[in-house]
Amino acid sequence: MKKIAFFCIPAHGHTNPMLPVAAELIRRGNVVRFYSFNEFEKKITATGAEFISCDSYLPKLTKQEEYGLKNVSATEMTIQDIRITLNMDSFLDGEFKTFCPDVVYTDSVCFWGKLNALKHNVSMVVSTSTFAFNRLSSRYMKNSLKELADMIFGFPKISKELKKLRTYGYHVNSVLSMVQSDNKTDSVVYTSRRFQPYAESFSNHYAFVGPSVFSNIEPNKDNVRPLIYISMGTVINDRPDFYNKCIEALKECNVDVIISCGNAIEPDDFYTLPDNIRVYTYVDQLDILSGADVFITHCGMNSVSESLYMAVPMILYPQTGEQHAVARRTVETGAGVMLTDDSVCGIRSAVQEVLNNNKYVTAARECSADFRSCAGAAGAAEFIENAPHSFD
Repeated sequence: MKKIAFFCIPAHGHTNPMLPVAAELIRRGNVVRFYSFNEFEKKITATGAEFISCDSYLPKLTKQEEYGLKNVSATEMTIQDIRITLNMDSFLDGEFKTFCPDVVYTDSVCFWGKLNALKHNVSMVVSTSTFAFNRLSSRYMKNSLKELADMIFGFPKISKELKKLRTYGYHVNSVLSMVQSDNKTDSVVYTSRRFQPYAESFSNHYAFVGPSVFSNIEPNKDNVRPLIYISMGTVINDRPDFYNKCIEALKECNVDVIISCGNAIEPDDFYTLPDNIRVYTYVDQLDILSGADVFITHCGMNSVSESLYMAVPMILYPQTGEQHAVARRTVETGAGVMLTDDSVCGIRSAVQEVLNNNKYVTAARECSADFRSCAGAAGAAEFIENAPHSFD
């Protein structure tokens, strides 16, 4: 039996893949203490893990800072990660001395998890919720001018915050050293070696375990007519303009449509919906994907992985550099098309392209077979239990 401390940032896309791993570790007789935020308490306690609330350590945000986080500003996210680390320093110092974890399992961009594992000399395994990125795989990233400007002009602010970390005993050379992948750090990646770009450039310290999901459902596409599922994820999902264009594009097509719009929009905000279209704040995405024929997606790693796991070809509409990387790899496998024209006609044309060409569903089925052959949560749990690993 081992005592394992889980750490994650307050984000669904980063937390969700860690949950089946926590449940599997507990099933195997380990003790898991999960340091997270109240929004995720029910999900975490459902795994059997002990939930430790970290909400009181979140900095108070200005409107400008809230805007930056909402729009996935790398500068703002980095600054807030550093401030949370500083706020939690005394608390986590006590936790590491009393709980005495054998292993820390921390999200790849959760600074307080990674830095405290290093500070307290505890074995660390990194949870990688997207691709593993190094100098080769980073070529898949396509940052917009806005994202590049944010990084360039945000550098002085980040450097100022980094100096504060050093005064607390955290030895940090640069932000890059805290987020980059290297071939000496034990890491779990929730995809397959086949789907990972430049997989051959990563050492055996990387366990490519495939999608981490709570589901044994098999795909079942026995629909009266095609089912189109649309979601923009849980972060940049305040897009009523895009959802309305999708509704206009598909209202007269011989298809059924389910839209998951998130909490930023109320389903009642949409005008009278056609009989073939339904809008929800939240759905069981894996359940919907098991029967879907096409998925229009923002290309978050979890969404794309779940879609391929359920053999659903995609229309890819990435909003960030990281999502562009996932979209590009999906196109390379043949399991999706990029939405280059997001007009009503462009959306309708993309849906017809995927529905009318069997090559897309064939490629998605091949990816599904690949993902389902991976070790999954059981493989991740075993890798964490045996950390640290010694590989050449």
